[in-house]
Amino acid sequence: MNNKNTDFDVIVVGGGSNGLSAGCYLGLEGKRVLVLEALDKVGGMASSGYLIPEAPEHLVHPCALDMMSMRVHSHVPEELGLADHGFDSIELSPGYVYLHPDGSSLIFWRDRQKTADEIRRFSHKDAAAFLEFMDVIDMFMDIALPMMRVDPARFNLTSKLKVLGVALKNRRLKPELMALMTGSAHQAAKERFEHPVTVSAMCALTGLAGDIRADGGGIYYALLGFLHRFGVGRVRGGMQQLSNAMCSRLEELGGKVITSATVTEIISSHGKIEGVRLADGRTFTAPAVIAGCHPKVALEMVTPGEMPAHLLTRVAMAPANAKGSGPLKVDVALDGLLSVPRYEAIRGDGIDLRKTVLLIGTEDAVLESFAACERGEVPRYPYITLAVPSAADPTQAPAGQDIVYVYPPVMPVNPSAGWDALRETVADQVLRQLADYVDGIDGHVIGRRIEAAPDFTERLNTVNGCVVHIDTTTMRSSTMRPAYGLGGDTLPVSGLYLGSAGSHPGGGVNGMAGKLAAKRASKFLSNNS
Repeated sequence: MNNKNTDFDVIVVGGGSNGLSAGCYLGLEGKRVLVLEALDKVGGMASSGYLIPEAPEHLVHPCALDMMSMRVHSHVPEELGLADHGFDSIELSPGYVYLHPDGSSLIFWRDRQKTADEIRRFSHKDAAAFLEFMDVIDMFMDIALPMMRVDPARFNLTSKLKVLGVALKNRRLKPELMALMTGSAHQAAKERFEHPVTVSAMCALTGLAGDIRADGGGIYYALLGFLHRFGVGRVRGGMQQLSNAMCSRLEELGGKVITSATVTEIISSHGKIEGVRLADGRTFTAPAVIAGCHPKVALEMVTPGEMPAHLLTRVAMAPANAKGSGPLKVDVALDGLLSVPRYEAIRGDGIDLRKTVLLIGTEDAVLESFAACERGEVPRYPYITLAVPSAADPTQAPAGQDIVYVYPPVMPVNPSAGWDALRETVADQVLRQLADYVDGIDGHVIGRRIEAAPDFTERLNTVNGCVVHIDTTTMRSSTMRPAYGLGGDTLPVSGLYLGSAGSHPGGGVNGMAGKLAAKRASKFLSNNS
């Protein structure tokens, strides 16, 4: 190859799940790969560690916890042979449970009929409507999944024929599908369901994906489709085990990983990639670079003058928590066990709700949360999701103790009072609110860790605290992600490729964006050999 005098064939900027995935797929082809990670360990958003000083044996997941997305794309860990490098997963059953203020609960089982039976406890009409709705979601999934797994810049005839077959088979559902894809998630719930528990449960689930009021947000019901087809999983031993397995596999394939290595420039000359420069002055050469970091961050690192100014403006203005809301994260180490006695007693079926993901927030609370964030205010009664990682995997906390993952997904990105003044107060507010739903937090906190949007921005080098890099919308998918002119298989700088959550197929810990970027880089190397 004509790159034989370079240090590497491909340099990957960012050692998160997509960057490591890209490196592994290139390693499988015998390419010389270097992965550079700014933090002191690999993983990025797919990491875990002992991060609460007062609780050194409580394992914290500072960002991603569940593995629904990797289960959707289960071929990635299988193709990479990650099981041989310590990767294993646990399925949660049930996965998600909605808790209503009146003490009732609604379980989203993996089995849709069981979920319908749950809904029937509140409304026979809603149960029937749910099963009909799942037919529409199934159609959407059968159309979306084949296209999520291929490079959108390719013709993909086989995938398109599958999609056409699905469309023809289900043409009677086309009006319902179009209404779902163009309307809001809230609209879809209100059109179909009558009981406040059913409507609230749908709002609380889809609010995890984005603003339930937004046109086009009906696609957030993909979460429901994923849940019923693939279930919810966790990495045994914590999310870091997945990233460590990918790193180990890459090194087995001859790749090199350097941590605490901050890239300050992606070097390009006359429209061609030459390598990268680090903050400490070191340079590494390669004819191709894959950006496993945020697209805006990556393109702004390219040698000044090499990227067209209008494209830099375009990616800078791509929506990232654009409606003013982003998650707050509070990790809490307890000296005892969290429990959900009121809800379990009312259910009376012996199901252990500790081992699920709990959704807390009525229809009104979810709507008010999004509206408050637009005003730059903390919601009066925040919508919360909660999980106890140590319930499903007791190795993640000392015996008889819990680590609790508290995730209010809708908090102001830039509150008028500023997060420096609000962090502790809002964390206190959220934990007080949880006392109405769960036992074992008040009086049992050993220590806690808090991160808001500015902290995600600083630690993970993302934009506006957006953990999926670019907001998930119908206009920011396929070759339109992250922006028109930047989602294809080529960029104005030859040899540069985007391969992160900000590119197709989007957010979630799954490695697919890295896999697709690796394919593009490999083709480039072959064409220039």
